[in-house]
Amino acid sequence: MSAILPPAERLWWNHPLDRVEGTWIVIALVWCLTMFAMMVGWHIWGKQNLSTETYRTTPELFTKKAQAVVDKYTVRTETYKNMSGQEEKIPVVAPPAGSDVYLVARLWNFWPIIELEKDKTYRLHITSMDYNHGFSLQPANINIQIVPGYEHVVKVTPNQAGTYSVVCNEYCGINHHTMVSRIYVK
Repeated sequence: MSAILPPAERLWWNHPLDRVEGTWIVIALVWCLTMFAMMVGWHIWGKQNLSTETYRTTPELFTKKAQAVVDKYTVRTETYKNMSGQEEKIPVVAPPAGSDVYLVARLWNFWPIIELEKDKTYRLHITSMDYNHGFSLQPANINIQIVPGYEHVVKVTPNQAGTYSVVCNEYCGINHHTMVSRIYVK
């Protein structure tokens, strides 16, 4: 075979398909279709993927909703040191079961701290005020990418009491490593 052939002879679809090649193409196609069906099945029946609702929002509108919840359900405040070394107070919010809870992500903190009741369901609303952030709830292993301009709503029903860590898992700048918070479950 020569490297200089007429174009009609260089077209791969004009050459016969070998039996081994055909077998591997069929195996790959069947495997792809199987994996696609398994993703759908895991989502519907396996509860492997987190189902969220997402709405458009603005920072002003979301801040107003979050502030209303903080004003109504604050049970105490906790003190932490900010990046400049000054102490700041952050509210701890304990809303009633079945209510909407709001969590604001911004450089480089989550606001407010949330306190939930075990075995009660809540609707957790999350948004970012500035850049893309991540919401990683550990050890429950809930992970969401938080995008500015969108309100992500997650139904949560904590089934174990304790302190859960909230960590930003989407790099958001030089102090990304300090963007942590917590959720208490009683």
